[in-house]
Amino acid sequence: MTEARAGRQAPGTPGEVFRAALALGLTSFGGPVAHIGYFRREYVERRRWLGDAAFADLVALAQLLPGPASSQLGIAIGARRAGIAGGVAAWLGFTLPSALILLGFGLALSAADLASAGWVHGLKVAAVAVVAQAIWAMGRTLAPDRQRVTIAGIAAVISLAWASSAAQFVLIAAGAIAGRLFLAPPAGSMAGPGWTATSRRAGLGFLGAYAVLLVALPVAAGGTAGLASLFSAFYVAGALVFGGGHVVLPLLHGTVVEPGWVTNGEFLAGYGAAQAVPGPLFTVAAFLGAVAVLPHAAGGTAVAATPGGILGAGVALAGIFLPSFLLVFGTLPFWDRLRRSPGFRRALAGTNAVVVGILVAAFWDPIWTGAVRGPVDLAVAGTGLALLLTRRVPPIVVVGLSACAGQALG
Repeated sequence: MTEARAGRQAPGTPGEVFRAALALGLTSFGGPVAHIGYFRREYVERRRWLGDAAFADLVALAQLLPGPASSQLGIAIGARRAGIAGGVAAWLGFTLPSALILLGFGLALSAADLASAGWVHGLKVAAVAVVAQAIWAMGRTLAPDRQRVTIAGIAAVISLAWASSAAQFVLIAAGAIAGRLFLAPPAGSMAGPGWTATSRRAGLGFLGAYAVLLVALPVAAGGTAGLASLFSAFYVAGALVFGGGHVVLPLLHGTVVEPGWVTNGEFLAGYGAAQAVPGPLFTVAAFLGAVAVLPHAAGGTAVAATPGGILGAGVALAGIFLPSFLLVFGTLPFWDRLRRSPGFRRALAGTNAVVVGILVAAFWDPIWTGAVRGPVDLAVAGTGLALLLTRRVPPIVVVGLSACAGQALG
């Protein structure tokens, strides 16, 4: 399917976006890198809402922005399909399952060591198959020639040697420069469907709100206690962290443990639970908000301290994800205009090749190194990949079979 053909599809509805995203939210195990594979399978191959090149463009955009990359990718795809309401629907569907599960853990104050469960290990093995299939499919489309294979290979090597969010940002920028200087522009029009784009004025408004809140919220919450401080702390975390869920966890540890809102044991319990559920790792905010013990202020004096509960979970979730909405809705109109430029399209070809290289590096570490412990794991992952390559077996079946195998094999 060509990009032009994808662009001629009729605009969708928030309802259909929510249903598609909810299916992903219930089944997308394995972390941000695996999510890209699940998203591509659902939105590119199955539903054909966009082609590989447009999908990779949005992956690059999500990687360039601070915040949860997979959630921002989903918001961008939903917005292109059904406008701003579609972006909100995509986030709700993808986020709601894991947020509710982690809220339940928080309310129950669960401290189970889920990370050591056999079925959790099986989910990690399933992620090996999903990511491998995504690399194979995206590599054929986005790195089809020697120049782009070279760019992808260099990006993979550097990513393995310099594993940080800063490295990803530098590599994507370097890929854009290399593509602009050395690559030919991809054939065909890269223009996306215009009915979903916000106006440039609205985009500037969203970006302005992002910047104003980043400065104003800490000032407004300074010296106070309670939900205002909780919202401010999680907004700043979501607004400034590059690299996705695993990178935000150390920042959140300092945010909630050092002030005494959450104990270290509770934090580790939430981290273990977050590894065992589908969807974005950022939904650990629901757990932390639910268990956070916040003083209630009256007349400037703290009079009580109680767990945040459902309200605290909602405030933390709103705070950590709000920057993603403002950034995605703010940049999409300018992104569409830029990607119509031949020079910018050459740059995007370079960044798309870098995305393949980053996926290859992430496939090795942490996906492969964290899941494959021996020949049995390799056999389970290989079987899952073979099933996915038939294009007849949905990822949820592979996930379920891998989880059962992991539990049976201990």
